[in-house]
Amino acid sequence: MRLVFIGPPGVGKGTQSERLVRHLGILHLSTGEMLRIACAEQTELGKQADRYMDSGELVPDELMLNLVTDRLMAEDCKRGYLLDGFPRTLGQAESLDQILASRGTPLDMVLELTADADELIRRLAARGRKDDQPEIVRRRLEEYERQTAPLSDYYSRRSLLRTVDGQGTPDEVFQRVKAVIDKDRVAL
Repeated sequence: MRLVFIGPPGVGKGTQSERLVRHLGILHLSTGEMLRIACAEQTELGKQADRYMDSGELVPDELMLNLVTDRLMAEDCKRGYLLDGFPRTLGQAESLDQILASRGTPLDMVLELTADADELIRRLAARGRKDDQPEIVRRRLEEYERQTAPLSDYYSRRSLLRTVDGQGTPDEVFQRVKAVIDKDRVAL
């Protein structure tokens, strides 16, 4: 299966990603990890990304897309993958879909975990990190809504989106995620 995981900060994507990749026997591809590896190995894309990150800028969409595309061409991705942290914008999603379609390997599903804002703020504040203060979390959630939430509409129109309630214990959420995945796997 080829999956994308989306959802706001604090919804539990990291926790559920770990469980899901074990359940499906696929790779967990984090764009943050891809960037760190490319920079550490000083690949051409890594050197370019490093210049942006060193100056505190976001890595441009085109560079991120090239990094992800290169990674998806690797042999170990043929069995399937879960993309976490990409795409983040509508432009990235459209470009990714075009590339995957040209290869005959479109996404099978996009999973969206949801939770209400008060629950997200409570979860993130409980972590105790500096960037998890309530006012900072609210800004991060607003940024998510502005930039990333439109992906829900995009993938819904393409009949790829499956929304799962991310509230409850990690085990309860995983049972809901697993039920959605298993239902669609039967249909594939």
